[in-house]
Amino acid sequence: MKKSLLSLAFVAVFGFNATASTPIDGEKKEIKVSESTVTWKGYKVTGSHDGSINLKSGHLEMNGKKLTGGEFVIDMTSITCTDLEAGQGKEKLEGHLQSADFFGVESNPTSKLVFTSVTAMNDNSYTVTGDLTIKGITKPVTLVVSMFENKATATMKVDRTKFDIKYGSGSFFDDLGDKAIYDDFDLVVDLAL
Repeated sequence: MKKSLLSLAFVAVFGFNATASTPIDGEKKEIKVSESTVTWKGYKVTGSHDGSINLKSGHLEMNGKKLTGGEFVIDMTSITCTDLEAGQGKEKLEGHLQSADFFGVESNPTSKLVFTSVTAMNDNSYTVTGDLTIKGITKPVTLVVSMFENKATATMKVDRTKFDIKYGSGSFFDDLGDKAIYDDFDLVVDLAL
């Protein structure tokens, strides 16, 4: 009987202490999507193209001033090219990017990024690992996020072939010559909180 009471007392104290040391859920800071920007840059043998994509929703998870997580949904139907003017191939390139050759936005209108781990580099910058979903395929990515007051900036390089976007890739097709498109593209995200 003494042993049972002692065990029960131990569990009660241990359980109480474990609960007391559990961290409080962090604050979710919603992203102001209308004030935030996502820009992309893709490269080919003969140059590059750049443009923008709209955020549909997103938030950062904070513990005080420290970044602990985040999740973002990107509206792939909004992809635009900003380095070409109307009548100079802008509409053709945007249509091609939205087609099944690239992002297949008709059946995959959104992409998603969910942070899986956050490691502080210093007071303002973090190395983030996350799960990026494009065209229904989820792969891990690494990015750097920098935070300054009510703003955050993230940069990352994405290998499009990991998401079954192989059009014009020299990794999959021979004899492309100057029509080859490099596998990696860059994303720069400026967030308003």
